[in-house]
Amino acid sequence: MGKGYAEGPAAEAAEEERERLAQGPQPPQAAVRKAVFGSTRDAPDPHFLGWDDEIDQDALFDAGEAWGLSVRVVAAA
Repeated sequence: MGKGYAEGPAAEAAEEERERLAQGPQPPQAAVRKAVFGSTRDAPDPHFLGWDDEIDQDALFDAGEAWGLSVRVVAAA
C-alpha cells in the first residue's frame, strides 16, 4: 500500500478513533424509532398510533380510521 493512502482517509479515521478513545467512555445513546401519531374517532387529540414500519398509514387514512397523521422520531423503549 502506498504512503499516500496512509496519509489520507485511513490516517484521518485513525485520528478520529484516537480522539474518541481519549474522551473516555460515553453514555449509551437511546435507540430511536419513527412513530406515527394521529387522531381517531375515539381519541380526537393526536396520539401514538404505532411504529412507522409496522402500520400502513395510507390504509388507516383511506379507511377513515385516522387522520392528521404525522411521523415523529422518538426514543424506543
